[in-house]
Amino acid sequence: MTAKSPAPVFKRVLLKLSGEALMGDNDFGIDPAVIKRMAAEVNEVIKAGVEVGLVIGGGNIFRGVGLSASGMDRATADYMGMLATVMNALSFQDALEKQQATARVMSALAINQVCEGYIRRKAIRHLEKGRVVIFAAGTGNPFFTTDSAASLRGIEIGAEIVLKATKVDGVYSADPVKYPDAERYTRITYDEALERKLMVMDATAIAQCRDYNMPLRVFNGNTPGALMRIIMGEDVGTLIERG
Repeated sequence: MTAKSPAPVFKRVLLKLSGEALMGDNDFGIDPAVIKRMAAEVNEVIKAGVEVGLVIGGGNIFRGVGLSASGMDRATADYMGMLATVMNALSFQDALEKQQATARVMSALAINQVCEGYIRRKAIRHLEKGRVVIFAAGTGNPFFTTDSAASLRGIEIGAEIVLKATKVDGVYSADPVKYPDAERYTRITYDEALERKLMVMDATAIAQCRDYNMPLRVFNGNTPGALMRIIMGEDVGTLIERG
């Protein structure tokens, strides 16, 4: 008899990708090789029987906070940033479909010509049918980040964990680029992350995860295979949860 393959430890997850992660080594836009690799890793998770919701930022195209700091009305800038996330969501949907995966983009802003509007029950039905659901346009409101959208959607769809893919391999006591001796945590509590201002996610998102007891794991999205290792129960990156 052959040994039974280990089963995933999660049934449904919410994955948060930054827009910057799609740039690769470019200064702007989307690197086709990067998005192809990321889509392949998500498809591998789907094939393992895990339901995946996905939130993508828009920082590779437009950052509302940046233009607001230059004088643009903040609400207007944030809406422009939401539209950038829709562009990223559509590109990721295309990349997934090229992997023979089925995906749906659901936007918090009404853009019916290019994607569905967000309806919670419909999103859950898509997930149950094995489709990747890509949540676009943030929360649909200005002054909220895509981190907050990730925590919100994760709670709404009943995900078991929010996974945030970043450029570093977890949460550190300080910026590891500026401080090479910074300590990497394997586990911290929500309150510790907030009190120490670790900026792994914005404070609203972390507080929301805390209030609804949603575990949050931060890992390096550029490490091949890291996502599947987490899905299979390995202790990758940093886990943020209740004490």
